[in-house]
Amino acid sequence: MWRFLILLIPCTAFAEVEQGTANSAFTPAFESQTRAPELPNTEVEVSVFASGFDFPWGIAPLPDSRFLVSERGGLLKLVDESGVQTVVTGGPEVDAIGQGGLLDVAVFLNIQNEVIVYLTYVRAAEGGRVLAAGQGRLVDGVLVNFDEFFEQSPIVNTTKHFGSRIIVEEETIWITTGDRGSSELVQNSETTVGKIIRIDEIGAEIWSTGHRNIQGAILRDGELWTVEHGPRGGDELNRPEQGLNYGWPTVSYGVDYSGAEVGEGVAVAEEFEGPIYYWDPVIAPGGMGAYPSNSAFEKWRGDLFVSSLNPGGLMRLKIEEDRVVGEERILPDVGRVRDVEVLANGDLLVLIDAPNADILRVTPIQ
Repeated sequence: MWRFLILLIPCTAFAEVEQGTANSAFTPAFESQTRAPELPNTEVEVSVFASGFDFPWGIAPLPDSRFLVSERGGLLKLVDESGVQTVVTGGPEVDAIGQGGLLDVAVFLNIQNEVIVYLTYVRAAEGGRVLAAGQGRLVDGVLVNFDEFFEQSPIVNTTKHFGSRIIVEEETIWITTGDRGSSELVQNSETTVGKIIRIDEIGAEIWSTGHRNIQGAILRDGELWTVEHGPRGGDELNRPEQGLNYGWPTVSYGVDYSGAEVGEGVAVAEEFEGPIYYWDPVIAPGGMGAYPSNSAFEKWRGDLFVSSLNPGGLMRLKIEEDRVVGEERILPDVGRVRDVEVLANGDLLVLIDAPNADILRVTPIQ
């Protein structure tokens, strides 16, 4: 078992969280929109929950205490409480190239107590490749009657910026998408590029637009929160609202990888919504989780956890009235983290983005 022992400081932190030198000289729109005060560190225990995954991407709990884990290469695995894995069959064929492949997984228990599995994935299409979503019923390790119900449009011949997270609740499905490296398509309302898509019994609609590459999404107290990759600087935390535009590629708190200005060379414009929080330099965010407000571990109640691919680890964000009032960096030495799942008992499961990777169990010390 790994054990990270960090002294707890019984006082409020005042210094900003250490991030490194910013890429841009933009001034935040309000206090703590970036570089929030550094939170006192948490003592945690870290153990290996399961091993041997090939670039795991998403994780979803099942009603029987097992988990489904997606691997970018195309495998969907059942993982029991002891970490034993079996491969689920019946899923889609994927195009595992670049940033594409089998992406997120979500689970919903329907009125007949059937386990319905939802997947997002990248598949080949005439003229390129496309982000898609589908669903199937899980029966004895098989996805039965798997059916695709969403396809991003248009088809683009690139291998990056697919998004993509999927959230399923009673009558609503949320799918986040990326700009596919074709940012000129984002502000076009006829595409589903750089958008959040909401699907219900009536059909699909564009919920919000102006997004670069959303790889984290969670419902926190019934409200949608997302994190997305910026360019060089400008990773964003948002609480996207219906019909609003979040500005990409016209405005950004980052700069182009070349150092050139993005869009109009500004971070704020009246017609666009600004982020609740941003990082510069980037954290390269993956998935995210919301800690229950009634958890036995009081210190983390209501906090958001954001996984980081670069520099790696987890970011814990303290939220008050839709503002980030503090940030803690956890597990800075474990490498690239693709996703984080908050368990009912307050532990975290952390997916390491690597070949032959571990899933870590993180337990806060009371």
